Parts: sequence; C-alpha cells; structure tokens
Amino acid sequence: MDRPVVVIGGTGRLGRLLLPRLHRSGRPARAVGRGGCQDPARLPGRSTAHTADVRDPDSLVAPLHGCGAVVFCVEPGTAESGPDSPEATMYEGVRNVLDVLAAAAAAPRFVLVSQILVTRRDHPMNAYGRLLDWRMRGEDAVRASGLPYTVVRPGWLTDVHDPGERVRLEQGDRGEGWVSRESVAEACVQSLRHPTAVGRTFELYNEPGPATTDWLLHFARLAADPVLTARAAL
Repeated sequence: MDRPVVVIGGTGRLGRLLLPRLHRSGRPARAVGRGGCQDPARLPGRSTAHTADVRDPDSLVAPLHGCGAVVFCVEPGTAESGPDSPEATMYEGVRNVLDVLAAAAAAPRFVLVSQILVTRRDHPMNAYGRLLDWRMRGEDAVRASGLPYTVVRPGWLTDVHDPGERVRLEQGDRGEGWVSRESVAEACVQSLRHPTAVGRTFELYNEPGPATTDWLLHFARLAADPVLTARAAL
C-alpha cells in the first residue's frame, strides 16, 4: 500500500480540491487542519481527517508519521506579528513540519504551495505582514531541507477557469496572471507523480485552451533550482 500523502491545509479551499484528486490517483491522504474536518464522512476514499496546527510542532507528529509525501497549502494570514502572521505560518510553520520530519528521519516528497511575487520585495503585497519575505524564507527552508521537493508558485487565485483551463509554467518570477485553484491542485498532484518536478520551482498560470494533460513534458522543460545561497537577514 502507498504511504499516505499529508495535505497540510487539507480543510481549506485548495486542500479540499486536492483530496479527490489524490483519491483518483490511488493515494491515501490525511487532511490536516487546525479546526479539524467538519464532516469526515464526506472525505473521499481512504482520506482521513486530523487536527493539527503548523504553529504547534507536537501536534504534527502523529499526522506526519509514516507519510510518503507532504503538500503544504496553508493560508498565510496577514497580521504584522503573532500567530496569524506570515512569519508564524509560512516560515515557522514550514520549519516546524520540516523539523518533525527530520526528527523522524523521514524523507517524503514535499510540495510547497507559495505564490508569485516572492522575489519582488517592493511589491505592495509585502506590506501585509511582510508576506512575500516570509514566503520566500519558507521556500528556502524547503530547498535547504535535503528533501525531494517542488515549489509551486500560483498566480492570482480564482475559483473559475479564466482565461482558460490550459496551464502555463514559468520560472524567474517575472510575470503575473490568474490561475484556478483546480489547476493548482492538479499541479500539486502531478508534481508528486513525476520525478522531473523534483528540485524545481515554477510559477503557474491559466491560459486559453483545454485542460493540460502533458504534465511530464511541462516539467521536463523546467530548469533545476540553482544551489541555494544564504539570503540577507530580513
């Protein structure tokens, strides 16, 4: 039996879209959320619900035990400081998950959902609790972890396919655009399937056209991340 995929943020809007896709791919899943699942009976297939908080590393031990993969898709919060700040969720939260995995000598596949703009510190979005800075620090923590990882940077999120269902993958964090949560969920699941997605960071947008099926080709065109160098202190 495949080891389960732990979806941290599995009760959120994106996480709920991941679970049926994992079920269709034959993977058991653990939906992890700090408020738990309101109706566990409605979870698809071999999915189970677990209550944990990325800000509390002890709460993560049981849900992460024996997992084969982790998808981190937590809502960041935008407070300047405290438990609802991007620092607490997007950096310390990521570090807590990585520390629990390291303590268990576990090396699962790790997919981190970040966002576009993280390299553009002067963007107005960084005024919200230094969201972009802390997302980047979380990305760097994953890259430095030694785990087989993929970093997905969605464009502006929407619940509809606008302008289309086809996806476009970019690198370098130079563009902007919209992408549906459905497409982001599919990108995460496909990243788990294909070894060519390992060690890659990419931006994700929708464009006119039918839904993408050639994910292997898309991933094969991506350049591997360069060796991580230390960033200046925030």
